[in-house]
Amino acid sequence: MDLGWLVLVSILKIAFVIGVLLLLFAPVLVLAERRQSAFFQDRLGPYMGGFPMPRALLDAIPYLVLGAYVVAALCGVMFAISLAMVATGNGQDVLFTEPVFGIEHTWGGLMLVFFPLAVIHLVAAKILPFLFFDGRLTIFGGLHALFDAIKAFTKEDIVPPRGDKFLHSIAPIIAMVPAFATAAVIPFGPTIYVDYLLEQLPADGAIGGTAIDIQVANLNIGILYIFAIAGTGIIGAAIAGYASDNKYALLGGLRAASQMVSYEVTLGLSLVPMFMLYDSLMLPDMIRWQGEHVWGVLVNPLAFVLFFTASIAEYKRVPFDAPEGESEIVAGYFLEYSSGKWLMYMMGEFIEVAVSSAIIAVVFLGGWEVPFLTRAGWEAFGYRFDLTGTGFDVVSNVANSHLFIIIVQVVAFLAKVMVLALISIQVRWTLPRFRYDQIMSLCWKLILPLSLVNILVTGIFVLLFQQMGW
Repeated sequence: MDLGWLVLVSILKIAFVIGVLLLLFAPVLVLAERRQSAFFQDRLGPYMGGFPMPRALLDAIPYLVLGAYVVAALCGVMFAISLAMVATGNGQDVLFTEPVFGIEHTWGGLMLVFFPLAVIHLVAAKILPFLFFDGRLTIFGGLHALFDAIKAFTKEDIVPPRGDKFLHSIAPIIAMVPAFATAAVIPFGPTIYVDYLLEQLPADGAIGGTAIDIQVANLNIGILYIFAIAGTGIIGAAIAGYASDNKYALLGGLRAASQMVSYEVTLGLSLVPMFMLYDSLMLPDMIRWQGEHVWGVLVNPLAFVLFFTASIAEYKRVPFDAPEGESEIVAGYFLEYSSGKWLMYMMGEFIEVAVSSAIIAVVFLGGWEVPFLTRAGWEAFGYRFDLTGTGFDVVSNVANSHLFIIIVQVVAFLAKVMVLALISIQVRWTLPRFRYDQIMSLCWKLILPLSLVNILVTGIFVLLFQQMGW
């Protein structure tokens, strides 16, 4: 790959990672947070913001839903007919005597067209009523969250008169940038072999041609880079408390710094058993090991629990939100922040939730690996999904093609991350806030000792298995 293509691919990778974090995870997590808070506080929730719609359109919604169901049913019938024609060996028969728009229509081709059309119309019929509320277009309450962000961003940016203006301005940047930088080593999918996108790859062996990793940077220090970069986020919280000229903010900054330093120790130690198990610090190697054996959470569930707990404390969410405890120190280290700077703290927190969930998905849940899906296609218990020679060979070719497998694995990885992030949001609105002394005791008296014991036990088993030749 020449330099020009290398630069272009690198830019596309960075745009993909930032786009996924900002356009997928951040809006969904913000909306989930608003809906959860409204549910537990018995409020209406984020449904007041929206665009008024004409009465004629609102009255037509039931008919549009009915129409979508009818189209879905017709597509389903056509899919069933096409399926029957293919099954009886007539899939290659031309449906229309004359090509339509220059394309010959066969039953086999129509089968692949009507199935997604039926699914799309069925999903549209299900979600259409929920796009509107009280005569307005709200899109599940997403427009309310968007308007909230615009309102917050356009508010006056106030800096305390006796505060340090430079440090006050740079602290949100220091807190948010590491959240994005750590995502650079997260592998969002397997290697793409550009020359073989529509072909079926061999299960083993090296493949030549142009190869692109769905990862901004594949560093040999791997996860150590994440810990090194994430550690700088502590400085952002500490500086914010110092530069605000406010006792509550200073207390919040001190709490945040001490809590993040404490849990960063346990965060790293809880993953050491997984390093010993995978014998690598590179995240793609960890995923491949799990693909060849079993997911990490099944091998060492204690490490999963310890890391998940420590990660919630690291990004300072309930029940570990003492640094910003509203009932004690108002809003803690970002008490004196408003407008875009406050949004940077809020956005950085949600990005941290997404990145932390991505690390858990990579280390413990197999990353992009999907059960029974290999590089060569779908395979289970020695049986490979291969319909070559039957009427469904088109389905087999699509399902086992390199491009389709890449799409499935990337979507599977994003789904794992989203589920883990939503669990974090659920924890936020389920557990009460711990006292600060309880947070420190949990770290130093329980999680840290358990992490050390887990390292010892895992090390013994790894040496034992090596001696046995496993």
